[in-house]
Amino acid sequence: MKRGSTLFLKLAVFFIGTPVLALGIFGLIWLVKNPANPEFAHILYPIVIGMYVTVIPFFVALYQAFKLLSYIDKNQAFSELSVKSLKLIKLCAMIIGGVYVVIWPFVFLLAELDDAPGLVIVGGGPVFGSMVIAVFAAVLQRLLQKAINIKSENDLTV
Repeated sequence: MKRGSTLFLKLAVFFIGTPVLALGIFGLIWLVKNPANPEFAHILYPIVIGMYVTVIPFFVALYQAFKLLSYIDKNQAFSELSVKSLKLIKLCAMIIGGVYVVIWPFVFLLAELDDAPGLVIVGGGPVFGSMVIAVFAAVLQRLLQKAINIKSENDLTV
């Protein structure tokens, strides 16, 4: 397979990580220093801490996606390395979803105090998104593992 065939996806991984890095460096710090309503600033701290905690598995998952694309470039897509990358992506997505489930009550409390019910729905977005990614990675992992098993059986037969 041509090396440049996954270039677009590698660029997409890079452009997904760049705003998250910028938000982590500048945006969340600014939010803590300049809350919209200073009376509710104490509720923002657990939310911001949780967001910072999820940055680590987010970048681990992006790195694993980048490695998976590199395996595809090297014609190693059907290997145990790819299965391991998908397993780590699944794990990271489940960790992110779990952390946001823990944060969700604080978002609910903030929405209750600030009279912003739509915030609860927005707070559920990362939970839903990360769980979709975890299920998708799990399905791909299972399919890839079955394909590897079939390939090894065929290699043994011949």
